[in-house]
Amino acid sequence: MKLEGKVAIVTGAGQGIGEAYARRFAQEGARVVVVDVNAERGGQVAREIGGVFERVDVSNEADTQRVAKATFERFGKIDVLLNNAAIFYGIDNFDYSYAYLRKIFDVNYFGTWLMCRAVFPFLRQSGGGSVINQSSSAAWMHPQYPVGDDLPSFHYSITKAAINAMTHFMAGTVGQFGIRVNAIAPGPTMTEATKQGVPADYLELIINMQMAIHRALQPDDLTGTAVWLASDDSSMVTGQVIPVDGGMVMLG
Repeated sequence: MKLEGKVAIVTGAGQGIGEAYARRFAQEGARVVVVDVNAERGGQVAREIGGVFERVDVSNEADTQRVAKATFERFGKIDVLLNNAAIFYGIDNFDYSYAYLRKIFDVNYFGTWLMCRAVFPFLRQSGGGSVINQSSSAAWMHPQYPVGDDLPSFHYSITKAAINAMTHFMAGTVGQFGIRVNAIAPGPTMTEATKQGVPADYLELIINMQMAIHRALQPDDLTGTAVWLASDDSSMVTGQVIPVDGGMVMLG
């Protein structure tokens, strides 16, 4: 087992890709802290994998500090932080308001930053570790939104592009403490959020015309990369954003 003995915090782990990450980490021997704002779903995942559940709103600074401290006090160390939590399910891509843009940033970008800041002292005390941020192929693919009286905000894509920049800058700063910071950028992945939020004909077009591998991604397709980044096998890999998208970004 590649993560035997490691302690990992996985945010947004109550469903979708985050749940797949948490389950795979547990299978690989990690002690997993399942973090989610949904206590029912997050608690169920934690019970099923033998992990610990913490209800956390990642956009709330006090919550992030609480879960970091509680994890360290419980296990004596933190080895991995996987920042998966984000607003994607039910997102309104046509709400161009400033208030909605701030809401998306509060979770997708600032939530990741707050979790990193909260966990950093404990990663340092633990002698180093791995931070894995969740980016997206949306950071590179230009969305086509209608332009009326309001300028499109491109909120989801922009937050993921910002995650890429954060990953690079953070990696350059914390490497001196043995902390690695990387990101995974999934392509369209068949979660419930994707199925409900992206029209089926558009998904089919992406898969057949914009991906080198003509197959829809499943959440489990991403977990191997996450395990590798969390493991000692990637001990000299940092500052990288790794697309796991069937070649979509490669093809442009």
